Amino acid sequence: MVIGTLTSTGDIQIDGRVDGDIRSASVTIGEKANFQGEIVAEECTIRGRVQGIVRARKVQLSGTCHMEGTILHEALAVEVGAFFEGNCRHCADPLSEVAGKPEPRTTFEPKRDLGIAAAPQPQLSAPAPMAAAPQPQQQQYSAPPLSAPQPQPAPAPTPTNIFGRPQVTRTTSTGSLLGAIKSGQ
Repeated sequence: MVIGTLTSTGDIQIDGRVDGDIRSASVTIGEKANFQGEIVAEECTIRGRVQGIVRARKVQLSGTCHMEGTILHEALAVEVGAFFEGNCRHCADPLSEVAGKPEPRTTFEPKRDLGIAAAPQPQLSAPAPMAAAPQPQQQQYSAPPLSAPQPQPAPAPTPTNIFGRPQVTRTTSTGSLLGAIKSGQ
């Protein structure tokens, strides 16, 4: 087990357990490897278990990998069977120090006043004493005289086409006109 920071200008392959950071041109995490920390490299191939942050121009997650964390990349390849849980984000320069740090959050401030004001709360007071209820006045109602119902005019006969069906006026395009003629409408 290695604890600390590994730095190299060449290639690094991890086949054991490492807790710390790796900075290299190329990093390969082997199938039996277990890495926890941050990887910064031009190319990174993960075949084993990684927990942490990977910042690389080219990242490959093989079918045997188990990655939990954040990946900042220019190019990302994921093979069938690879496990990845976390966040990944395309970044023009994933190797810069600024790219690995999350952007500071600002507090929410609305861009405009929506004119919503709190409604005034009603004040509770004792109920007013009840006065004697006024007596309703009786009104006379007279119904209009009954009259005989007026006969309704008979509906006009519906014109029919040559097939005996009700004639319907349709507006169609030229292509569907032939279909309307064939169907008898």
